[in-house]
Amino acid sequence: MSRSTPLREVHEALGATLTDFAGWLMPLRYGSESVEHNAVRTAAGLFDLSHMGEIFVTGPEAGQALDYALVGWLSALDVGRARYTMIVNGDGRVLDDLIVYRLATEEFLVVANASNYSMVARELTERAEPYDARVEDRSGSYALVAVQGPKSTEILRTLTDADLDGLKYYAGLPATVAGFEALIARTGYTGEDGFELFVRNEDAVPLWNALTEAGAGLGLIPAGLSARDTLRLEAGMPLYGNELTADLTPFDAGLGRVVRLDKPGDFVGRAALTERAALADQEAGPDGTARRLVGLVARGRRVPRHGYPVTRDGVVVGEVTSGAPSQSLGKPIAMAYVSRSAVEAGGLAVDIRGSHEPVDVVDLPFYRRSK
Repeated sequence: MSRSTPLREVHEALGATLTDFAGWLMPLRYGSESVEHNAVRTAAGLFDLSHMGEIFVTGPEAGQALDYALVGWLSALDVGRARYTMIVNGDGRVLDDLIVYRLATEEFLVVANASNYSMVARELTERAEPYDARVEDRSGSYALVAVQGPKSTEILRTLTDADLDGLKYYAGLPATVAGFEALIARTGYTGEDGFELFVRNEDAVPLWNALTEAGAGLGLIPAGLSARDTLRLEAGMPLYGNELTADLTPFDAGLGRVVRLDKPGDFVGRAALTERAALADQEAGPDGTARRLVGLVARGRRVPRHGYPVTRDGVVVGEVTSGAPSQSLGKPIAMAYVSRSAVEAGGLAVDIRGSHEPVDVVDLPFYRRSK
C-alpha cells in the first residue's frame, strides 16, 4: 500500500491525478502537464517533494564519517552550504545520488531519493560505526515543498525576512516562512531558480496554502511529477533508476567530478573508483563498452522513451534512459547511453516500435535559463 505525504488531501482537493511513485502516492499532474511545465519556465510551480528522505548525521566526527561513507569531501563543506554527491558500493557502483547540507559544525542533513532512503540510512549507520557520529533517519517527520521558477524569489520574499538574495546556489538557511520554522535550500531540479522548504509534517498544509496565496497573482500553480520529470530532463539532470543505476559508476555517467579521490583517508569504493578514474575518458559501461551519456533531439514527432534502443545502420549502439516531448524546444528529446564510436560517426536513430527514427546528438543540457 502506498504511503501518503501530509499534503495528500490538498492534492485531492485540487483534482490531482495521483500515482504510486517509489511506494508513495504522489500527484502526477493537476491538469495539463505542459501548462505546469511552462508555468515553471515562465512564472513558478509549487511541488510536493515530501517523499524524499531526510537523514541526519551528527557528532564530533560526523564529517569524517561522511567522508568515508560517500564519494564527496563533506568534512570540507562550509556550514550553510550543500553538495551533490553519491553513495557507492565497494565496486564503485552508484547506490544513490544525494544532496548533503552542513547545518552546523557537527550536524549534516543527507537528502536521499524516495526509493532508496531506507537503504541509505542503513548503509550510513553501518559505515559510521567506527566514528563518533550518530545517524538518524527522520524522513517520517519532515515534509518538503519546493517553489521553482523565475518568480520564486518574489513569491517567497513576501513570507520570510530571510536574506534570499544572499542565499547562494547549493546553500541552506534556517529561517521562518509564513510563521513556520523551515530550512530554506536553493538547489533545484528543474533548471530554474527556486527554493526547497523543509518543514515539520504538521506545517506542510498551512505552508502550502500560504505559498499558494502569495503566488496567486504571480502565476504560481501546483505542478506534479510529470512536469518535474520533463523539466529535469530539459536541464540534463540525471534520475536514479534511469541515468544512474547500481550497474554504473559515477564515471560511467560522466559525473566523475563528484568523486574526490584527493580527499584524505579511505572511503567505500576508493580502490575501484581510482582504477576507473584512469579510464575516465573512455566512460566504459558495465559491459566494458566505451560509451557516453548524450542528449538526443528527434527530427520527427515520435518520442524516444526509456529503454528504447539507439541504432546506427540498424545495429543497436545504445539505449535511451529518459525521453519526453520538450515544451521549451518544441521537439522530442532524450538522454541515452551510446557507444563513443557511434556518437563520433553520427547517423543515429532510435528504434520506436520497429521504426528507426533519426535523431541528432546535442550537448547537455537541452535548456539553460537566462541569467
